[in-house]
Amino acid sequence: MGKLKIRQGDWVIVCDGRKALVLENAGDEKFLNLKTRQVFDHPDEKTSELGTGAPGRSFSSVGHGRSAVEQTDWHTQEEERFLKTLAGHLDTEVKAGRAKAIVLVAPPRALGVLRPAYTHDLRKALTTEIDKDLVSMPLHEIEKHLAGVTVAA
Repeated sequence: MGKLKIRQGDWVIVCDGRKALVLENAGDEKFLNLKTRQVFDHPDEKTSELGTGAPGRSFSSVGHGRSAVEQTDWHTQEEERFLKTLAGHLDTEVKAGRAKAIVLVAPPRALGVLRPAYTHDLRKALTTEIDKDLVSMPLHEIEKHLAGVTVAA
Protein backbone atom coordinates (compact mmCIF):
# COMPACT_ATOMS: atom_id res chain seq x y z
CA MET A 1 0.00 0.00 0.00
CA GLY A 2 1.30 3.43 -0.86
CA LYS A 3 0.16 7.00 -1.07
CA LEU A 4 -1.54 8.12 -4.28
CA LYS A 5 0.97 9.96 -6.46
CA ILE A 6 -0.32 12.72 -8.71
CA ARG A 7 2.60 14.40 -10.44
CA GLN A 8 2.67 17.86 -11.96
CA GLY A 9 0.81 17.81 -15.28
CA ASP A 10 -1.19 14.68 -14.42
CA TRP A 11 -4.89 14.89 -15.14
CA VAL A 12 -7.55 14.08 -12.55
CA ILE A 13 -10.99 13.29 -13.94
CA VAL A 14 -13.77 13.54 -11.35
CA CYS A 15 -17.13 12.46 -12.74
CA ASP A 16 -20.47 10.78 -12.38
CA GLY A 17 -23.19 10.16 -14.95
CA ARG A 18 -24.11 13.84 -15.26
CA LYS A 19 -20.98 15.90 -14.70
CA ALA A 20 -17.26 15.59 -15.35
CA LEU A 21 -14.44 17.81 -14.13
CA VAL A 22 -11.22 17.58 -16.12
CA LEU A 23 -8.53 18.84 -13.75
CA GLU A 24 -4.77 19.19 -14.11
CA ASN A 25 -2.29 19.19 -11.25
CA ALA A 26 -0.36 22.48 -11.42
CA GLY A 27 1.32 21.59 -8.12
CA ASP A 28 3.48 18.58 -7.35
CA GLU A 29 3.18 15.19 -5.63
CA LYS A 30 3.32 16.71 -2.14
CA PHE A 31 1.06 19.72 -2.70
CA LEU A 32 -1.78 19.20 -5.13
CA ASN A 33 -2.98 22.29 -6.94
CA LEU A 34 -5.79 21.16 -9.21
CA LYS A 35 -6.78 23.55 -11.97
CA THR A 36 -9.91 23.11 -14.05
CA ARG A 37 -9.22 22.40 -17.72
CA GLN A 38 -12.80 21.60 -18.72
CA VAL A 39 -16.21 20.93 -17.22
CA PHE A 40 -18.72 18.71 -18.96
CA ASP A 41 -22.24 19.09 -17.66
CA HIS A 42 -25.11 16.96 -18.86
CA PRO A 43 -28.45 18.72 -18.39
CA ASP A 44 -30.77 16.64 -16.24
CA GLU A 45 -33.77 16.55 -18.54
CA LYS A 46 -37.23 15.60 -17.41
CA THR A 47 -38.19 12.04 -18.33
CA SER A 48 -41.00 13.41 -20.51
CA GLU A 49 -38.38 15.17 -22.66
CA LEU A 50 -36.22 12.05 -22.98
CA GLY A 51 -38.79 9.56 -24.21
CA THR A 52 -42.36 8.46 -24.24
CA GLY A 53 -44.53 8.90 -21.19
CA ALA A 54 -46.44 5.76 -20.26
CA PRO A 55 -45.07 2.26 -20.84
CA GLY A 56 -46.53 0.37 -23.78
CA ARG A 57 -48.74 -2.71 -23.58
CA SER A 58 -48.13 -6.10 -25.07
CA PHE A 59 -50.76 -8.65 -25.94
CA SER A 60 -50.31 -12.29 -25.13
CA SER A 61 -50.54 -14.54 -28.17
CA VAL A 62 -52.13 -17.20 -25.99
CA GLY A 63 -55.23 -16.32 -23.97
CA HIS A 64 -56.50 -12.83 -23.26
CA GLY A 65 -53.76 -11.49 -20.99
CA ARG A 66 -52.15 -8.09 -21.31
CA SER A 67 -49.06 -6.91 -19.52
CA ALA A 68 -47.14 -3.69 -19.22
CA VAL A 69 -43.86 -3.46 -21.09
CA GLU A 70 -41.02 -2.43 -18.83
CA GLN A 71 -40.31 1.28 -19.22
CA THR A 72 -36.97 2.30 -20.61
CA ASP A 73 -34.83 4.09 -18.04
CA TRP A 74 -34.05 7.16 -20.13
CA HIS A 75 -31.92 8.77 -17.42
CA THR A 76 -29.67 5.71 -17.21
CA GLN A 77 -29.30 5.66 -21.01
CA GLU A 78 -28.39 9.35 -21.06
CA GLU A 79 -25.85 8.90 -18.25
CA GLU A 80 -24.25 5.98 -20.10
CA ARG A 81 -24.09 8.01 -23.32
CA PHE A 82 -22.53 10.92 -21.40
CA LEU A 83 -19.84 8.68 -19.85
CA LYS A 84 -19.02 6.98 -23.16
CA THR A 85 -18.66 10.41 -24.80
CA LEU A 86 -16.33 11.42 -21.95
CA ALA A 87 -14.20 8.30 -22.52
CA GLY A 88 -13.98 9.17 -26.23
CA HIS A 89 -12.91 12.72 -25.38
CA LEU A 90 -10.22 11.48 -22.98
CA ASP A 91 -8.94 9.05 -25.61
CA THR A 92 -8.60 11.97 -28.07
CA GLU A 93 -6.67 13.99 -25.45
CA VAL A 94 -4.33 11.05 -24.76
CA LYS A 95 -3.70 10.42 -28.47
CA ALA A 96 -2.97 14.13 -28.98
CA GLY A 97 -0.38 13.98 -26.19
CA ARG A 98 -2.18 16.47 -23.96
CA ALA A 99 -2.97 13.89 -21.24
CA LYS A 100 -0.08 11.59 -20.37
CA ALA A 101 -1.26 10.27 -16.99
CA ILE A 102 -4.86 10.17 -15.76
CA VAL A 103 -6.36 9.51 -12.34
CA LEU A 104 -10.07 8.73 -12.64
CA VAL A 105 -12.42 9.36 -9.70
CA ALA A 106 -16.01 8.16 -10.14
CA PRO A 107 -18.70 6.23 -8.29
CA PRO A 108 -18.65 2.44 -8.91
CA ARG A 109 -21.65 2.52 -11.31
CA ALA A 110 -19.95 5.15 -13.51
CA LEU A 111 -16.68 3.17 -13.50
CA GLY A 112 -18.68 0.15 -14.65
CA VAL A 113 -19.91 2.09 -17.68
CA LEU A 114 -16.53 3.68 -18.43
CA ARG A 115 -14.31 0.59 -18.29
CA PRO A 116 -15.66 -1.13 -21.43
CA ALA A 117 -15.30 2.22 -23.28
CA TYR A 118 -11.56 2.52 -22.50
CA THR A 119 -9.38 2.30 -25.58
CA HIS A 120 -5.90 0.77 -25.47
CA ASP A 121 -4.28 4.24 -25.33
CA LEU A 122 -6.60 5.49 -22.59
CA ARG A 123 -6.03 2.34 -20.53
CA LYS A 124 -2.24 2.89 -20.75
CA ALA A 125 -2.60 6.52 -19.57
CA LEU A 126 -4.78 5.56 -16.57
CA THR A 127 -2.62 5.39 -13.48
CA THR A 128 -5.38 4.94 -10.88
CA GLU A 129 -9.14 4.51 -10.58
CA ILE A 130 -10.78 5.65 -7.34
CA ASP A 131 -14.38 4.61 -6.70
CA LYS A 132 -15.68 7.71 -4.94
CA ASP A 133 -18.30 10.31 -5.79
CA LEU A 134 -16.54 13.65 -5.38
CA VAL A 135 -17.98 15.56 -8.34
CA SER A 136 -20.11 17.94 -6.27
CA MET A 137 -17.26 18.91 -3.91
CA PRO A 138 -15.28 22.15 -4.26
CA LEU A 139 -11.72 21.78 -5.64
CA HIS A 140 -9.98 22.27 -2.27
CA GLU A 141 -12.08 19.41 -0.81
CA ILE A 142 -11.22 17.15 -3.76
CA GLU A 143 -7.52 17.96 -3.24
CA LYS A 144 -7.77 17.18 0.47
CA HIS A 145 -9.58 13.93 -0.26
CA LEU A 146 -7.03 12.80 -2.86
CA ALA A 147 -4.11 13.72 -0.58
CA GLY A 148 -5.34 11.12 1.90
CA VAL A 149 -5.93 8.28 -0.58
CA THR A 150 -3.88 5.10 -0.25
CA VAL A 151 -3.58 2.81 -3.27
CA ALA A 152 -2.42 -0.77 -3.72
CA ALA A 153 1.18 -0.99 -4.87
